[in-house]
Amino acid sequence: MKTTLMVILVLVLASATFLVIVALYVFLYLKRLSSRDGSERKDIESSEQQKQEEEEEEVAMKEDLIIFHGGEDLTICDILDAPGEVIGKSNYGTLYKALLQRSNKVRLLRFLRPVCTTRGEDLDEMIQFLGRLRHPNLVPLLGFYTGPRGEKLLVHPFYRNGNLTQFIRDGNGECYKWSNICKISYGIAKGLEHLHTGLDKPIIHGNLKSKNILLDRSYQPYISDSSLHLLLNPTAGQEMLESSAAQGYKSPELIKMKDASEETDIYSLGVIFLELLSGKEPINEHPTPDEDFYLPNFMRNAVLAHRTADLYHPAILLRNSRDDNKNSVSEASILKFFQLAMACCSPSPSVRPNIKLVLRKLEEIIH
Repeated sequence: MKTTLMVILVLVLASATFLVIVALYVFLYLKRLSSRDGSERKDIESSEQQKQEEEEEEVAMKEDLIIFHGGEDLTICDILDAPGEVIGKSNYGTLYKALLQRSNKVRLLRFLRPVCTTRGEDLDEMIQFLGRLRHPNLVPLLGFYTGPRGEKLLVHPFYRNGNLTQFIRDGNGECYKWSNICKISYGIAKGLEHLHTGLDKPIIHGNLKSKNILLDRSYQPYISDSSLHLLLNPTAGQEMLESSAAQGYKSPELIKMKDASEETDIYSLGVIFLELLSGKEPINEHPTPDEDFYLPNFMRNAVLAHRTADLYHPAILLRNSRDDNKNSVSEASILKFFQLAMACCSPSPSVRPNIKLVLRKLEEIIH
């Protein structure tokens, strides 16, 4: 009996020892496994952190500012930190009036939505070209900023007297001065002449309208947005054309923005001339039965109906008759200007005068 108890005790002790050894082995195995997992996890976390740092470095490298003549004082921080006032919006971007803190200068910032811009070498080449484009009647490009998420900002000078649409609609008397009408018309034509004939190949503006004519303190005009459609992808470019059509500046034959030409620019120029002369808007949203939706058509109907009083604003003659002789104007000169504007707005592009002829006619009228 005693022997049997000893055997049972030995067996129990052996089993217990075996269980302890197994438990210890399992503990050590799990500890080693946990340590390996932790090491692998640290390796993964380290790899992910390194990858994130590389991506951030790559993103930072994508942020860039190209500076052109006149924009030497620009910095990325100054542009991004500048308090801005929204002064215009479109489907493809936003226009800001911004005060750059470091230089204390007011600039015009045009933000282009990333989804609307073209990409690659075409964009780079066009930006470099626009940065070199200079003329006394063209708004210069001072700088071009590219952001980490594809944002694009064009930096231009700011002109205190706003745009030509505001000038015409303001009706403060300056817009009826013949000298101002002549100065503005001639300056726009000179700027367009440089685009059409002053370079290696013609540059089409594509979106010429009174809102895109900026005025300085002395009412000298500057054409903005030159070839902006070339920075946009086809969809955004077409939206620009549709906007131009809705505002009354699109020539009848123009269907696709890619088909914009010198002749379509001339048509838009003619509409601007009619605005200056009549004070009317390009689109009459509430025409009477005797009127037409589009300004050029309204003017043609006025000629056919012998409504001479509708061809120009009466204040042009009244205002200038009180001025000194250098600003005096005759009705004959006004009617010649009107005829030139209507020729530019001819429904047939082949009949429209080229920009050289427009300038020659303007010089005859002015002098």
